[in-house]
Amino acid sequence: MASDGIVVEGLGYAYEERVALESVDLHVEPGEIVGLLGPNGSGKSTAIKVLSGALEGYRGSVRIEGLDVATIARRDLARAVAVVPQEPRFGFPFTVLEIVLMGRHPYLAGLAFESEADIALARGALERCGALEFENRPIQALSAGERQRVVFARALTQEPRVLLLDEPASFLDIRHQVELYDLVHAQARDENVAVLSVLHDLNLAAEYCDRLVLLREGRVVAAGATDDVMTYANLKEVFETEVYVDTNSLTGKLLVVPLSGRARRKL
Repeated sequence: MASDGIVVEGLGYAYEERVALESVDLHVEPGEIVGLLGPNGSGKSTAIKVLSGALEGYRGSVRIEGLDVATIARRDLARAVAVVPQEPRFGFPFTVLEIVLMGRHPYLAGLAFESEADIALARGALERCGALEFENRPIQALSAGERQRVVFARALTQEPRVLLLDEPASFLDIRHQVELYDLVHAQARDENVAVLSVLHDLNLAAEYCDRLVLLREGRVVAAGATDDVMTYANLKEVFETEVYVDTNSLTGKLLVVPLSGRARRKL
């Protein structure tokens, strides 16, 4: 297997007595998008935190770009990996541009200031994310959806080789969900970035992901090509509800519709 991208073998993690992940294997090659799916509490966000270096004390092997996450220098990890969390928090009233420029910190020596090239890169990322008009506003003045677009612009400014997304579209409307994942797709294909994305929206996963890893109670239930993993049987087992799985006649991708109680009674 290639050393680039993400390679996870036998990953286990527990919060004291509660096991969050158990014997998880996954890999993400440069240039592809892998979706991490599962119900609440299945270990998705824990996996992202381990991969980003935010959690220590795990079992197994986690390698990014061929380097062990447990031993790699934090600055080197920050140059390789960008993270877009579900609910970013900002403790100070930074402006939007200041937030996005934080993506350049792993490349700055000591107390050096950002260069004109860094500022141009940050503004370009904001423009790609449809957020350039916010650059001088305090981050607290933005809506949750607007903040998420700014955080993604910061990730682009970081120029990562690996992108970790923890439900990045949760607070976005339909238009901006599609625009965000179009950017993710372009970043993977054009920049050869390995993308691991936690998603709850199964239709976004079907549309954009090359492969899927389906978790339940910290274990992998199914992994592989999207069409092979996103089956009625797998989804019913993992999410414990009835769904309708068909093919989208416009895109050729899978279409998943949750069934209401009224619809289930007709089955």
